[in-house]
Amino acid sequence: MYLNWLARGSRGSPKTAVVKTNYSGGGFPASGVRGKVPFAMFLRKTERRKNGKTHLYWSVVENRRLDSGRVVQRHVLYLGEINSSQAQAWRRAVEVFDGDQGRSRAFTLFPEDRCEVSDDDVVRLRLSEMRLCRPRQWGACWLAGFLWRELRLDDFWAKRLPKSRKGTRWDHVLQVLTTYRLIAPGSEWRLHRQWFLDSAMADLLGGDFGLAEAHKLYACHDLLLAHKPALFTHLTERWRDLFNASFDVLLYDLTSTYFEVNASELPEDSKRRHGYSRDKRPDCPQLVIALVVTPDGLPLGYEVLPGNTADCKTLRDFRAKIEEQYGTPRRIWVMDRGVPTEETLAEMRASDPPVSYLVGTPKGRLTRLEKQLVDKPWRQAREGVEVKLLKQDDDLYVLAQSADRINKERAMRRRQLKWLWARLKKIAEMEISREERLMKLGAARSKAPSAWRLLDTEVDEKTGALTFSLERKKLRKVRRREGRYLLRTNLTDDDPAKLWQYYVQLVAVEEAFLAYPLVTHTH
Repeated sequence: MYLNWLARGSRGSPKTAVVKTNYSGGGFPASGVRGKVPFAMFLRKTERRKNGKTHLYWSVVENRRLDSGRVVQRHVLYLGEINSSQAQAWRRAVEVFDGDQGRSRAFTLFPEDRCEVSDDDVVRLRLSEMRLCRPRQWGACWLAGFLWRELRLDDFWAKRLPKSRKGTRWDHVLQVLTTYRLIAPGSEWRLHRQWFLDSAMADLLGGDFGLAEAHKLYACHDLLLAHKPALFTHLTERWRDLFNASFDVLLYDLTSTYFEVNASELPEDSKRRHGYSRDKRPDCPQLVIALVVTPDGLPLGYEVLPGNTADCKTLRDFRAKIEEQYGTPRRIWVMDRGVPTEETLAEMRASDPPVSYLVGTPKGRLTRLEKQLVDKPWRQAREGVEVKLLKQDDDLYVLAQSADRINKERAMRRRQLKWLWARLKKIAEMEISREERLMKLGAARSKAPSAWRLLDTEVDEKTGALTFSLERKKLRKVRRREGRYLLRTNLTDDDPAKLWQYYVQLVAVEEAFLAYPLVTHTH
């Protein structure tokens, strides 16, 4: 069935919200009224005090009866802060549409502190003719459970997350969270409101909606941190047994996730700090997340760092933790430019046994070495990839160019330059003041920063007229470097094709990081 609420906004304009609900019969209102009422739904308010003022936030909730007989509430629709007249309109105007009958009926939505149900509002049901139609996702949930058992995470967490005094199976709550992130990653709030009821997790785990209570989903995370080292040790052992996994090559990268909160209200010891924002949100405090994975994508460790942590200050401590947990065999660390410092690389070369590394280099280093690389011959690393090798001191520099990357970066640059050129022509034709023209130029620059560097623009101080031209010398330099990477390594005897493959896998990790904040920013 579908519930269609009609209410009027602050200006009297009608607003409509359609929410799907699964009614399994009965339910008791919070006021304790005896007897069953149709669609045990309430208009629930939450009070919050801010700056000395009380704010009321309203939600539509429905009752869900657990196997134990206890009743919990599921949030169906968040209304936000509404006034009393709007709340009254919501109570009066709930409409239930019956898909089988093809018609709708109006009912009353009552607040949780009282129930005003008349005989006309009561739906009388013939239990013998009731049919339960609730399709649920089964296959993906079953497969996730199979993988969970193959990794023996059921035994691992059953020992470390025992049942609570109230009977909460925390290991099952964690399995629900993990399955959700694997199948349809999103916020815990979405899991509580929608996903759990659309999945077969309750059937597969022999549980009920109690596994998806909102406060349990959030509280479960707090129980996991103490078991992080043991979890990674357990997983590496299982990966060796199942996949014959090797952990000789480690890909190391960092990302950040931001919070839309007032930083001045955070406690002093909070890790949420302002810092360099990869998400272009310098106004928000953030956390820095460091991750180490294998070339097969198997994670070996992560750390959550203060938001103002510089990339170059993370490697030493993280490497020490990895060696403490997994020992100090000969490993290859693959990192992007900006992560290691010269001092850190010297420590890695001098360690016993020596630690190998493969690092991307800043563009400035390519400028310094460009003359020495010009005379070096190109060598075929693999199809579509050519390399030049330059030995200096204890390091080997590998200049690699990929035909696929050249085509991709060239297409991106052409598309951006074409848009910027057309935009500048429009701005030049506008009859506006010099200040307004400068504002529009600033907006165009922020949207196409790479293409902007290839143009020479000038706004006349007296007339405000805009002139622009293409810097062909800069364009030739950019074309020459498109699709090329300068790598630095102390693996002087390794195959250049293998080194290139390691670095391409690091790029894949960075692309995965781009998708991760979509999950972490959801609330």
